[in-house]
Order: sequence, then structure tokens, then C-alpha cells
Amino acid sequence: MTKTMKSKKSSSAGALYLKVYNLAQVFGWCYILYKLLQSDLFSTEPVDLWQNVKWPVVIFQYAAFLEIIHAVVGLVKSNPLLTTFQILSRIVIVIVLLTTPENYAASSFGVPLAILAWSITEVIRYLYYFTNLIEFVPHVLTWLRYTLFIALYPIGVSGELLCVYAALNYAKSHPQSIDYVFPSSWTFIYYYALVFTMLVYIPVFPMLYLHMVAQRRKILGGGASKKAQ
Repeated sequence: MTKTMKSKKSSSAGALYLKVYNLAQVFGWCYILYKLLQSDLFSTEPVDLWQNVKWPVVIFQYAAFLEIIHAVVGLVKSNPLLTTFQILSRIVIVIVLLTTPENYAASSFGVPLAILAWSITEVIRYLYYFTNLIEFVPHVLTWLRYTLFIALYPIGVSGELLCVYAALNYAKSHPQSIDYVFPSSWTFIYYYALVFTMLVYIPVFPMLYLHMVAQRRKILGGGASKKAQ
């Protein structure tokens, strides 16, 4: 078998894998959005909303770790650093929600804000990636991909920060609950890790937001479109 044939087979296998991955994420986040909208976002307690979508969010958000690998090995053309920031910021929020008692972080109004923004964003993003792979991208999908972020990014980030702030209040007022499991020094580390997480948003959010603004100008403003995956 020649190197060219091997390369074609490898490329074909990679493309098939990406199609399956992106389509699975579309269905996953559609399901999360459906579960979220089954509840009344304005009257249902946030902790109940979290209970309703917790495990689907954990599964499909953790699956996004693979995107960092995709970028690092060159399976996609995404910037590995930007991809890492985008994925890890969400993973950290999920970890905070899982490790903080639900009557604190999960009871924050940040929960419906963050998950609503995440699910809409991810359905559009993964569907956009999938249609790129099959070389049929409706213009309306491109427009949604590079327009809705203008509102969804700030909404999602606001929700994420509210969740971290609620966990921060818990860590500050209930250090003894952490000391039962970890050494007392862990309370100090955990509290300031949450503070650090909030501070990281200051430089990272504008960087990611301006990156999307630049992409929007390039793709919707007359620039040549490039396939995202």
C-alpha cells in the first residue's frame, strides 16, 4: 500500500470520526436544551433545573475534552490554546457545580443562564462543524454561528461567574465541611482557586470574544470562508 493510499484512508477515517463526534454532540446538546425548556426557567428553582440536566451536561461537556486533542494532533485547524481556554472554562464550572453542595452553586441563577447559553451555542456550533464536513453549509447556519455569540457569550459568562461566586460564598462560610475530607490547608487553596478562576475571566473572555468578532468580520463581512473542521 502506497503512502498516498494510507494518507487517504487515514484522512477518510478522521473525517468519519469527526462527523460522528459532531453529530453526537448536536443530539446531546439538543437533548439538554429540550430538558431545560421542559422546565419554566423563571419559576423553577435553579437547583431543580440542574438536577434535570446534570448528567447529560457532564457527559457531553466532558466529551468536549476530545476537541483539545483534535486541535493538538492537527485533526482540525482550530487554535489549540484558544480551544483549551474554551473547553476548560466550561469544565471548571461543571466541576464547581458537582463539588459544591447543590443548595449553593446549583441554586444560583447562573445555572439556567449558563446552560441555556451553552446548549444553544453548542447545537449551532457542532451542527456548523458537521455541515462543513459534508460540504453543505446553509447560509442561515453560518449567520447564526457568527451572530448569536454576540449575546450568548456574555450571557453564558455571566452565568458561569454567578455559579463560581455562589461556590466562593460557600467555601468562605463553610470551611469546616471541606476540612472533614481534606487538610485545613485545602480550604485556603480551594477558596483562592475559585478567586483565581474568576480573575482569569478578565483577560480570557475579551480574547475569546474578540476572536469571534474577527471571525464574524472575516466570514460574514466578505472574507473568504474557511472550514472550521
